[in-house]
Amino acid sequence: MLERRIDELRTAVRLAAVAGDRVNARALRAELRRAEDAWERALTALGEPSPMPPALVAVGSLLPVREQVHHALTLLTVPAAPRLIVAVHEAFFSGEMVSARLTSLRRDEERSFRSAPYARPYYLCPALTADMLAPARGLLTVSTWSVAERIVGPLSLRVHFLTAAIRVADAVVRLDAPRPATGHLLRRFAANIPGAIDGAYTPMSVAKAARAELVVHEEADRYARDEAARRAVRLTDVQRLFGARLGLVGDEAGEEATG
Repeated sequence: MLERRIDELRTAVRLAAVAGDRVNARALRAELRRAEDAWERALTALGEPSPMPPALVAVGSLLPVREQVHHALTLLTVPAAPRLIVAVHEAFFSGEMVSARLTSLRRDEERSFRSAPYARPYYLCPALTADMLAPARGLLTVSTWSVAERIVGPLSLRVHFLTAAIRVADAVVRLDAPRPATGHLLRRFAANIPGAIDGAYTPMSVAKAARAELVVHEEADRYARDEAARRAVRLTDVQRLFGARLGLVGDEAGEEATG
């Protein structure tokens, strides 16, 4: 029930944002956060150590690659490169994910959206650059995220790295028996965060160090991304998800001719 409600709220947030209804979008986002918190509490009550629903871990190898990518991005909550997505999948989910299969995924998703807009609950799409609102090379996001969450500004790569480190560390804490790949992934994050491996090295120490640095960059990054998101209201639905290309923003015909 909660998962259905979360899907409904994500759709409602997107529609409100597209319509420019900021007040309603803000209220819906708050309700979405409450629903997601309730989902986390319900999962904890079930005694499931993984941050994902039980079925995802058990049948990961049976899922289409787009769903595997979606699960990894949902854990991270920030735009990510294929290499990181594969590493997260190996660390927290069962089954093999081949990075080469991600190469054409974005094009397939855009083709599907153009042929039947919003027919799927979500689409995997590129991050958008803050300056041109163009597709950012090599970074995937989820269409149900807000436009600002899918934008990459000058400070975003570091902010997203720190956010991903926190999410991975929190996920590791929930595991009863972390895999070797899980520890390797967390250590990769820790090695690039000042203070993360000083003294006792634990997932909590990594998260604490990441949060300490995140405070320095987060506000400026959010401002840049919010400013870019306000300009995105001029984009078409396709451009808002998959990026503006050559030609004038909002010129769908020009995009088709040049893309």
